[in-house]
Amino acid sequence: MPQPVGGQSDVGKLRRVAVKHARDAFGDAAAVDRQWRDLRYLARPDVTAATPEYERFLALLEAAGVETLGLPPDETVGLDSLYARDASIVCDRGVILCNMGKPQRRTEPAAQEAAFRAAGIPIRGRITGDATVEGGDVCWIDERTLAVGRGYRTNEAGIRQLRDLVRDCVDEVVVVPLPHWHGPEDVFHLMSIVSPIDRNLFLVYAPLMPVPFREALTSRGIELVEVPDPEFATLGCNVLAVAPREVLMVAGNPETRARLERAGVTVREFAGREICLKGGGGPTCLTRPLTRDRG
Repeated sequence: MPQPVGGQSDVGKLRRVAVKHARDAFGDAAAVDRQWRDLRYLARPDVTAATPEYERFLALLEAAGVETLGLPPDETVGLDSLYARDASIVCDRGVILCNMGKPQRRTEPAAQEAAFRAAGIPIRGRITGDATVEGGDVCWIDERTLAVGRGYRTNEAGIRQLRDLVRDCVDEVVVVPLPHWHGPEDVFHLMSIVSPIDRNLFLVYAPLMPVPFREALTSRGIELVEVPDPEFATLGCNVLAVAPREVLMVAGNPETRARLERAGVTVREFAGREICLKGGGGPTCLTRPLTRDRG
């Protein structure tokens, strides 16, 4: 029987999520040695140290009442498969398989598809051809409004295909032109600069926010909590809402945490030196939400 998916929210109570354990993504030390430089990691991940970090992250998800679907080891994918959000998107009609803008990650959507089909999760469709979309460039503003970052990982053709795939469950797709920043090799997505926290509260990194996108959020009555400059590089802007105003974040961003708490947000932290900071992906990147309550 098909498993329910959707919710079309990035802030509703998180019920089920797909994850790829660090030990299954990283493999052994030799695999890490072969890949980390080519993938533009900031430093070589330590497989041994990554495991307890990831276990702490899973424990926080479990404590929040989130069911996890573990993506299995797969020799066709590499270290970046740890960041499960990027290879797919979920709407109320099912999973949309991405087509990755980062060439080294092109095999990840097929690997996720196999795992999802085995779990009885419906597949809505896929991005094909020269079109590219990555899940890190896609977030829900509300249950009928989808924001998509147009940058080096997601192109115009990909956005057109995505519009077609969600046309019967989305009223508006807001396209957000992304800055060049550190160039096409950088780890940069829309969700590098925005994390939804509640229906009316988003965490943002203001210096890289396009003005029309900022106005699109504030015009909807969304309050913006701003990440301070020193904490952008330490993934202060990448936090995962497990419920409205309840988030998981990487430790080491005390001012961002304080600002969130002043806005009434409950924050739980985990160490992410190996699984987050070196690869440039925070707790949002580590998860592909499958089912949420309406935000």
